[in-house]
Amino acid sequence: MTLTPTDWATIALTLRLACIVTLLLLLVGIPLAWWLARTHSFLKGPISALVALPLILPPTVIGFYLLLLLGPNGPVGKLMQQLGLDLLPFTFEGLVVASLIYSLPFVVQPIQNAFESIGIRPLEVAATLRASPWERFFYIALPLAKPGILTAAVLGFAHTIGEFGIVLMIGGNIPKETRVISLQIYDHVETLNYSQAHYLSGIMLLFSFVVLLILYSRPNNHSLKYGAN
Repeated sequence: MTLTPTDWATIALTLRLACIVTLLLLLVGIPLAWWLARTHSFLKGPISALVALPLILPPTVIGFYLLLLLGPNGPVGKLMQQLGLDLLPFTFEGLVVASLIYSLPFVVQPIQNAFESIGIRPLEVAATLRASPWERFFYIALPLAKPGILTAAVLGFAHTIGEFGIVLMIGGNIPKETRVISLQIYDHVETLNYSQAHYLSGIMLLFSFVVLLILYSRPNNHSLKYGAN
């Protein structure tokens, strides 16, 4: 049994999506997690709930509302049309946006846990040595939170690769544009090509097991405190 050219194209597209989404998730998730770990604002609860929504809501629900929001009659879609930009639904860029939202808690929560576990004592000591807030963040908080950040990056990458419902709602199933591995497996099953579906599913099963083995084998790993859809 070998992978078909279509399978290879799907794998390449999925890895490209996961790499881009993981990078963007870290850029968004690290400052958001830092704020959630440090703030005493009344907004912490509502924002934490919004971030965690993808852990509870079915992916098709999120995909449906994103489709309405980003579609030609939605507020974001209308704004993009006024700016002369292409609509996001059924495009690779749309998959990136949907994946960012759907995988956000898998990145924010481990990093937030890592920041909270640092405590305030190291930051207070740095402040007495006249370290600025930026210096405390970059030279104290980030290095100490590195294990949580690495966990978040792995979880975000793996979760993006395994998405199905939300990518189907936002991206459809367009070859070489929005067809990711999970959709390719679905197509193989729909065409009764069970042997090829077994092959791709086996690769996904092995990948998922290796990712979880790495995460759970790390010493003092307290970042996996939530479930996954």
